[in-house]
Amino acid sequence: MRKKYILFDLDGTLTDSSEGITKSVQYALDKLGITENDEAVLKRYIGPPLDESFAKFHGLSREDALKAVNYYRERYKDTGIYENRLFDGIKELLSSLKKEGYITALATCKPEIYVPRILEYFNVDKYFDVAVGSELEGGERRHKNQVIDEVFVRLAAAGLADTGSLSETKSQSIMIGDRKDDILGAKASGIDSMGVRYGFAEEQELEMAGADYIVETVEDIRGKLKTL
Repeated sequence: MRKKYILFDLDGTLTDSSEGITKSVQYALDKLGITENDEAVLKRYIGPPLDESFAKFHGLSREDALKAVNYYRERYKDTGIYENRLFDGIKELLSSLKKEGYITALATCKPEIYVPRILEYFNVDKYFDVAVGSELEGGERRHKNQVIDEVFVRLAAAGLADTGSLSETKSQSIMIGDRKDDILGAKASGIDSMGVRYGFAEEQELEMAGADYIVETVEDIRGKLKTL
């Protein structure tokens, strides 16, 4: 197979996490005296770094954006994290990819401290060779390209990729995600990308970001991978 390393985004790609994220964003904004009930606006928070989204979508100062992130985590860490569900067909997709010999990785901008709990909660942790998230405030790994780059570091450390030919490993890799951040992050890291329409991308978002491939459904992911 030409594509051997399959990197998956989490929110909007593997799971429908909209309820937990949007309610936690509302909670954070309410703590700062801001009421937001527009579901379309709230869903824009799914994917990118939260502090940047609070600044971009609600005009918060850097200080207030960081406060909002802390408020968000107050609710998310014990409640919002479980207001979440796997998209239909995801478990079957992951299982089939492992049986077929693909190496699979999770590459999410969600803080890595939450990642094991989510994967274990859905009983899909066994399907991932490595799982990488972002670092909390003060850490350097925050954006998707940095997360993707760390995936390759850990694959090499686990003996799953040749440390001497990173370019060859990247040529056999693809990032699958639902937002422009996934597509742009893949480009910045030098790997192909596949956008999925069933997630939270706005109209034409994936096309404008320059996704190499775009699929409509979970079932289409496996079909497209077989052609690559």
